[in-house]
Amino acid sequence: MEKTFEIIDHTADIGIVSYGTDIKQVFSNTAFGLFSLIAELDNIQESLQRDIEISSQDIESLLVEWLNELLYIFDVDHIAFKRFEFAELNDRELKVRCFGDKINPSQQEIKREVKAATYHMLAIDRKNNGYRAQVIFDI
Repeated sequence: MEKTFEIIDHTADIGIVSYGTDIKQVFSNTAFGLFSLIAELDNIQESLQRDIEISSQDIESLLVEWLNELLYIFDVDHIAFKRFEFAELNDRELKVRCFGDKINPSQQEIKREVKAATYHMLAIDRKNNGYRAQVIFDI
């Protein structure tokens, strides 16, 4: 199986480098990596779904805004997502259906609090064999 993401250490924060054969896969792997930082996802079912639509000025801002929307849903509704189906994703907007479940602290381990995705060291690169994204999170 190909590597989908890796965690990178950053002074007082934490980051993810994610990979994908296309931009949808790299956005999906980045979101999965985000939730992997927060909770143990093995026991998370896909019993809930949420549709999200976001517009932004460019692809990098779109990634940050999407990750911060996922963090907002987690903070308010206590839902962790583990699968993402993109209906649309271009340089300025996305439409995605997210699948996950409410976190129950007695059943799922919460690893750390992630406050926000940041623009610090943010990068989305197209490589010969796909895409790579790097995001630093404020913890």
